Amino acid sequence: MARQRWKRVGKWAAWTVAVLLVLPLTVAATALRAQYAGAAAPETTTRGRDAFWLGHAWVDGRRDDADVAALGRRLKDTGIRDLYVHAGPLEHNGTLPPTRRSAPRARWLIAAVHRVLPSVRVHAWLGDRLVYAPDAHGGLRLSDAAARTAIVASARQVLAEGFAGVHLDLEPLHSDNQDYLRLLDRLGPAVHRRGGVLSVAVHQIDPLPGLHHVSGALTGHRKWLSQRFFGQVARRVDQIALMSYDTGLPAESLYGGYVAQQTRLALEATGSHTDLLMGLPFFHTEGIGHHASAETVRAAVRGVRLGLSREDPGRRRFGTALYVDFAATEEDWAAYRRGWGATGS
Repeated sequence: MARQRWKRVGKWAAWTVAVLLVLPLTVAATALRAQYAGAAAPETTTRGRDAFWLGHAWVDGRRDDADVAALGRRLKDTGIRDLYVHAGPLEHNGTLPPTRRSAPRARWLIAAVHRVLPSVRVHAWLGDRLVYAPDAHGGLRLSDAAARTAIVASARQVLAEGFAGVHLDLEPLHSDNQDYLRLLDRLGPAVHRRGGVLSVAVHQIDPLPGLHHVSGALTGHRKWLSQRFFGQVARRVDQIALMSYDTGLPAESLYGGYVAQQTRLALEATGSHTDLLMGLPFFHTEGIGHHASAETVRAAVRGVRLGLSREDPGRRRFGTALYVDFAATEEDWAAYRRGWGATGS
């Protein structure tokens, strides 16, 4: 009798654990699918402020005039105004390689783009891996004031080469990182004094308040930023691009609903003097953090439009950012044009 009683207790305990695990996931999935429902406002289309991340091949000699001409045809009648061209990476001390061997064709690219796409701006995409632990190696440490000073000097260097702006992508960025804000406080004025544009790529916002603390405690990686910190970053830059992909979600409806939620949260936090750009996944890798069948351009665009419709459908300083040129497919471009980016139709 005692054995049977303990078997019943064990069975009920197992059911209780299952319910505690499954129920929150079910509620969350239902909420995301609800975010993906409904119709977007008709005015939620491109404002002509979209951006496109381009890989290093454009500045290291692998691309030529024919490639730029093809790029011009690709971007014709879209809302893409800014190109974030990978011109780094930064050294771990914040400097650029002394001889700039990494980007010998930067000046050629800027001139070639201006001939084919005179209204498009070419920005230098600079980045590195951030490290935080005192004994960590193989990355950039923002707590080092000398490294922050070097990043500002690197920004001046790429602007002197003719780039229209600096696009900073430092990852993983932990929420409430005051050293990052200190960097932006110096970088913004330095870029603006040379007539440049400062933009940043950042992580997603907490879907639930304080979730970045939970992810940090469980995994050591703070996947999300607090909405408050996102707003603090946005106030210091001209453009902020939210990387709304690599969510790990398994279905289009869940991913699209998540993007709608992220769009709304980002709009709440971003002032009217900053361009808010929502990232679109123009890549198709498979892994635990990214399922290409779920994270489609179609779902992302629909999510962006729904979030914009609900929060601020008339906002002008808003756009999308397409990641990345070397992985994009014809299907990606068709979904972008149909859902968001065609200006000539």
